[in-house]
Amino acid sequence: APNAYGFVKWVENDKYVLIYDRYDLWKVDPTGKEKSICITNGRNDKIQYRYVTVDNDEKFIKEGQEMTYQTFNEATKTFGYSNLLAGIVYTRTVNNPSKRIIILKQNKMSSLIKAKQKQQFVFQMESYTEPANLYSSTAVDTVSVYNVDEDAFDIEARYRQLINLNPQQSNYLWGSAELFKWKAYTGKLTEGILYKPENFDSTKKYPMIVYFYERNNQTLHQYIAPAPTPSRLNISYFVSNGYVVFVPDIWYTTGHPGKNAYDYIVSGTRALIKKGFIDSTRIGLQGQSWGGYQTAFLITQTNLYKAAWAGAPVANMFSAYGGIRWESGVNRQFQYEHSQSRIGATIWEKPNLYIENSPLFHIPKIKTPLVIMANDADGAVPWYQGIEMFTAMRRLNKPVWMLNYNNEAHNLVERKNRKDIQIREQQFFDWQLKGEKPAKWLSEGIPAIMKGRDLGLKK
Repeated sequence: APNAYGFVKWVENDKYVLIYDRYDLWKVDPTGKEKSICITNGRNDKIQYRYVTVDNDEKFIKEGQEMTYQTFNEATKTFGYSNLLAGIVYTRTVNNPSKRIIILKQNKMSSLIKAKQKQQFVFQMESYTEPANLYSSTAVDTVSVYNVDEDAFDIEARYRQLINLNPQQSNYLWGSAELFKWKAYTGKLTEGILYKPENFDSTKKYPMIVYFYERNNQTLHQYIAPAPTPSRLNISYFVSNGYVVFVPDIWYTTGHPGKNAYDYIVSGTRALIKKGFIDSTRIGLQGQSWGGYQTAFLITQTNLYKAAWAGAPVANMFSAYGGIRWESGVNRQFQYEHSQSRIGATIWEKPNLYIENSPLFHIPKIKTPLVIMANDADGAVPWYQGIEMFTAMRRLNKPVWMLNYNNEAHNLVERKNRKDIQIREQQFFDWQLKGEKPAKWLSEGIPAIMKGRDLGLKK
């Protein structure tokens, strides 16, 4: 079910309460006598406004005080800050254009703080190609340009860089990130992020890895360090090793999460193939947790993908349904009925939907080689889900490998294990998608007595 967008703060003396909708803030009379009034103006341009508390001692909003907002443009995925010096707290921003500072750039902005006595701000800014650094801006560092068509001032903020935390970045070639749009099989115009290798050549054919969870388009301008991850795809690392990486958004309906994943991931993959620079015979899948489930499901529905990697997947929604999430102690039934799995019914009401969406019941159709990570201290997804998937595929002579990091969590914690899985993941995809010689653990397996000693380095 849709959630509320949230509560901002109370106005002094509880006279009004400020609440969010998808884009704007509203001044609401808690007695219900006055009409609610929208105090920002983001909906027309699809810009979200979210209030930023710059005074740590602030307990409520005073009428006439300065208000600072973080903005997010849904169309460009650009972040910014809007600093209002409104005459009264609930005046629309468009009514006070000369009192507005807008800081916008093709990047991600966060962590705004303000000087105690001055209109001086410090914030963090980053992009896919620029690591996060600190910048400063002041209320007087602005250029106001009057827009005749809109009868308002467009204000461009000037800011200066304070530090350079990662100067070695300039010594390296780097890939690129861009928004990719296509029409899914549902008919919906959908977005995703396309990461291309440095010195990209559209006349060449590249191997591609498709990585996903739910919707990630807001991360378009996020810097991704090429460091071992807890279990996600190390995007920058694979991009710099000659892979295109595609991160599609997925939209869900009740009862059919597996089909929804297929409709958006496969349609996005095929839309990219049509661009001409993707080798359709060398495409892989990688997902963790909910993404791991979707990976396991997809390879039961299509042979489009040459290789797949699923971290902590649920294979059998029947056996997972009555389990416990060990970290929280919560019974798992809720998440299948009304949360992320989105089945919308109990196993007794609609068992057919649990069969439809469980990879275990469709394993005979699998032809794609699969690596599963399932850890025995996973507090979110029972590791026996990985065992069920693994043993079923082995029983049916399907190509499958399983990694189990003892005493490790849902997402890997120990750095040695993060490094190990990074090495194995590259070895697997380089073998399947680039034709390189398989590592020993892929061709021969690892004896039990070598567990924890063979760290994936041997070819």
